[in-house]
Amino acid sequence: MVIFVLAGIFLPLLGSLLTLIMPLSWVKRFSQLITLLALLCTAYVQTGLAGSGKISHTIDLLSLGNVVVYGVIVDKISTLISSAFIFIGFLILVYSGAYLSSQNREHPEHDVKRRYYFFLLVFIGSMAGLVFSSTLMGLLVFFELTGICSWGLIGYYDNPTARKAALKAIIITELASIGLYAATAYFYAETGTLQLSALAAISANAKVYIFLGILIAAWGKSAQLPFHFWLPDAMVAPTPISAYLHAASMVNAGVYIFARALLSAGNVSPIIGVIGSVLAVLTMIYGFTMYFPQKDFKRLLAYSTITQLSYIFLALSLSIFGSATAFNGAIAHIFNHAFGKSLFFLVAGALDYATGTRMLPSLKGILRKMPVVGVCFAVAALAVTGVPPFNGFYSKFSIFTGGFEAARGNPLLQVLVIIAILETVGSFAWLFWCFSAAVPGNPSEEVASASDIAPSMKFVLITLASLTLISGYFAMLWLG
Repeated sequence: MVIFVLAGIFLPLLGSLLTLIMPLSWVKRFSQLITLLALLCTAYVQTGLAGSGKISHTIDLLSLGNVVVYGVIVDKISTLISSAFIFIGFLILVYSGAYLSSQNREHPEHDVKRRYYFFLLVFIGSMAGLVFSSTLMGLLVFFELTGICSWGLIGYYDNPTARKAALKAIIITELASIGLYAATAYFYAETGTLQLSALAAISANAKVYIFLGILIAAWGKSAQLPFHFWLPDAMVAPTPISAYLHAASMVNAGVYIFARALLSAGNVSPIIGVIGSVLAVLTMIYGFTMYFPQKDFKRLLAYSTITQLSYIFLALSLSIFGSATAFNGAIAHIFNHAFGKSLFFLVAGALDYATGTRMLPSLKGILRKMPVVGVCFAVAALAVTGVPPFNGFYSKFSIFTGGFEAARGNPLLQVLVIIAILETVGSFAWLFWCFSAAVPGNPSEEVASASDIAPSMKFVLITLASLTLISGYFAMLWLG
């Protein structure tokens, strides 16, 4: 099985190098094929784990002396999340093949640029490497690789605005990643090992310091207060990149390392739970208030992503108080949000591709002119806000149920859970208003003159919309 795990990680990484030397006309199809192969390998691992009763196991792969530097852990969480990240990466590559073309009315592309596919393949492999990592060093290395790739992809259009946004993203996330460096160094000094499994044996005070470092890095990567302000500016990236990095994968790297550390550590001080919960709700409130002034569709989705990630931080933090339901809800929400928000971003991409704009006041009557896009707009809004039977409902219900379990007898935590529920209702109301303003009715001038989107783009939209109906049930069934 370990061969297939490594194939899921290294096929995209090796493929990225080949895109630099192969004929330019092969790059798009090759990138899609190599990612599909990585997906099949990861799916095989997940199927094998299911057949063995979902018993987790760790394989040490690289050691320096007696210190294991990198290994992989195959369990319910790593297989679930990696399959989602690689699958959505494959769909993004299919979508990008049509989006990055001369038919794009907002950003016409006349030539294939190797660097786009190079950085995207490295990113897909790095996310798989991070998710399967059983050591803090592995988390750190792949965490840093995703930062470098995000810099290259955010700045893809190579204009002053894009370069500034890319620089801001890498500076802020790198500053935050100092927390992970410090946590890794302190952990090694305390234990003499880099394996996450050793977290359970260290003292409570040492865990506090390590988790503070991990939280700082996670807040930076996942755009939480006070590191949030890089994400809205990163919307200058091509929309498929926004869908993958800023909905499905990169921003989820932060919450994932927090979740993986919690799973390995056993009992963690309630101090970390309180700090994580309070900051999550503050971020949630801030993100919600920033919905209202947004006219740019992608910036609205960026702030929605910030708030959705705060749900995951809240649930993980509350799980410290003894709720497995909250923890499973958080993991499921990483999975579910990746599908729902990717769909939402790709709807925005279809609109700027076809109309030349993503400004909400200019978008009206989408359903009449572009029925597939209009239906997918509605599905994405319902999925992200957690309306049954779409996937977000399952994970949010688990988060709130687990939240009340954890908050039993603690008024502060109960208030935080209630605020999160109110934010969900408010988000639904605001996104419903956006839907009613943009989707039904007579088409605006920009929408009336829209071109049709490519069949491959429609395929990706319909696939993701379909998955929002089944992925939530699958995630909860898989996690038990």
